[in-house]
Amino acid sequence: MEPPETTHFGYQRVAADEKARKVAGVFDSVAGKYDLMNDLMSLGVHRWWKRFAVSVSGVRAGERVLDLAGGTGDLSSRLLPRVGPKGLVVLSDINATMLAEGRRRLIDEGALGNIAYVQADAEQLPFPDNTFDCVIIGFGLRNVTHKERALAAMYRALKPGGRAIILEFSHPVAPGLKPVYDLYSFTVLPVLGKLVADDAASYRYLAESIRMHPDQETLLRMLEAAGFERCQYFNLTGGIVAVHRGYKF
Repeated sequence: MEPPETTHFGYQRVAADEKARKVAGVFDSVAGKYDLMNDLMSLGVHRWWKRFAVSVSGVRAGERVLDLAGGTGDLSSRLLPRVGPKGLVVLSDINATMLAEGRRRLIDEGALGNIAYVQADAEQLPFPDNTFDCVIIGFGLRNVTHKERALAAMYRALKPGGRAIILEFSHPVAPGLKPVYDLYSFTVLPVLGKLVADDAASYRYLAESIRMHPDQETLLRMLEAAGFERCQYFNLTGGIVAVHRGYKF
C-alpha cells in the first residue's frame, strides 16, 4: 500500500486531502474580520496592489471575468465598472462563508445584473472550456493544494487570447527587506490576529504559507508549464507581493 500523498499547511506536513479542510477552517474563522485585517496588516497598501493587478489585467467593457478565490469581493468590486452592464464578473470561492461575505458586500455596494456567485474548487472549475476573457486570483493560489491543477483549470476556462492574472505574496528582493519582513510577519501579524480577529493561529499560518509559496521565477515557470505564453511578473513593494500575467493563445 502506497503512503498517502502529503503537502504543506504552513510549515506542517499534512495529508493532501486534509489541506482543503484546514484552509477552510482558517477562512471560516477570519471571514468576518478579513477586510479589516487586510487594511491593518498592510497599512492599506493591499488596495494599491489590487488596483495594479486590475490595471494590468486589461479587462474591457463587455468581457467575462472570473474572480477566482475572490473571497470578500475586493477585486470583483474593482472589475465590475470595467466590464460594464454588458459584461460579467463571476465571484468564485471554495469557502461558503467567504463567498457569503463577498455577496453581502457587493449587494450593499449596489452590484446587480453583471455579477454572479459560484462556490467552486480552483482545481476543478465548473465552467465550460473557453468561457472567460480573464481569470484573476488574488491571494488565493498559495492556499490551493495542487497549484498546477489550478493553473491548468484556469487555462482551460480561458478563451483564446485570454489572460490569467495572479496576485500573490512572494519573496522579497529589495536589499535588507527580508529580515524586517520576517520579523513583522512572525511577531506583529499573530498579535494583530489575536487582538482583532481573536485568532493568532490563522495569521501565523498566513506568514508560514507565504514562505512555502513558490518564488517569482518558479511560479513563472509553472505558468509556462500550464501552457501560458508571454508570461511575466511585476514585483510590488520590494517583492513582498508579485503580479504574474500569462496569455492563452
